[in-house]
Amino acid sequence: MGSFVSLRSPTREDATELALLTDIASHGFASWLWLSELGNGSGDTPMERGRQKLRGDQGQGNWNDAVIAEAYGEIAGAAIGYGLGEGIRNIEADRPALKPVIDLQKMVVGSWFIGTLGVYSHLRGIGIGQRLLKDQIERAGNAAVSLITAGYNEAALSLYKKNGFSESARADAVAFFENGRKHEWVLLTRDAR
Repeated sequence: MGSFVSLRSPTREDATELALLTDIASHGFASWLWLSELGNGSGDTPMERGRQKLRGDQGQGNWNDAVIAEAYGEIAGAAIGYGLGEGIRNIEADRPALKPVIDLQKMVVGSWFIGTLGVYSHLRGIGIGQRLLKDQIERAGNAAVSLITAGYNEAALSLYKKNGFSESARADAVAFFENGRKHEWVLLTRDAR
């Protein structure tokens, strides 16, 4: 892995980049969730809603839980990870598309959960995702590591399996658009060190 990749802690001002990378990593699922959170008459866009959420200090999965990768003088990718606590067991999906994801998360309470791992497309294939993934594994300490990805995302599945992850479960995804791609969510786990 080249030394051209550096990792750094984000600042609140990185929320725009984090929103973009979260949406890229989720293949649009994040922006769909943010769209569904906007009230009628709101002047915001889904990405602005995502930026606001990632700028916040409440809950998990915001800028405080992220790490930024830089390469060639620009932000290249990001990962967002956190300890998945017992509180997930009390969460009920408020939208059908969220139910399979939350159900899979309930299976890995106590693990370090990687909610986002994304790299801009023009910088893929040069080790940035690998570097972010290794950093997340290190952050997990002695905890198991888990993540969820789409079953059709062959590049991600290959990266995770090469790094000691194995498939633990699958759940049918609920299409969030009428003509959405049919697929499964795949829960991958890596045993504690």
